Amino acid sequence: MDTLYTAEATAYGEGRNGEVRSSDGVIDEVLSVPKEMGGPGGDATNPEQLFAAGYAACFNSALAAVARAGKIQLPSSEVTAKVGIGPNGAGGFQLAVELAVTIPGFEQAVAEKLVEQAHQVCPYSNATRGNIEVALTVTV
Repeated sequence: MDTLYTAEATAYGEGRNGEVRSSDGVIDEVLSVPKEMGGPGGDATNPEQLFAAGYAACFNSALAAVARAGKIQLPSSEVTAKVGIGPNGAGGFQLAVELAVTIPGFEQAVAEKLVEQAHQVCPYSNATRGNIEVALTVTV
């Protein structure tokens, strides 16, 4: 792979109850285990929220890119990513993702085709394909 950009972040402290910082200082967050997982929750973030934010942003960019490549005007779109975590049955944990894509004013079939194309080019989709379940829903 010919790398165009490398993001760097470091986790400090007690993992899910620690901190994360990007090398450029843009991300500097305290982490906390969610209450649903037996932690304190609160106003700190967690790895699943960070993953959901990254996936949603990346997928929305992929959607815009495939629309541009197809010479389709995409006036607006919204992607909501839900990242779930649960036991994998082997003593570890696994993730599952739901991507809800909204493209107002489009025909359903056109919107679904764009979303499927975006799912083929999005780096997050390519990284997760075959590893975790990703469910797509499209609303116009």
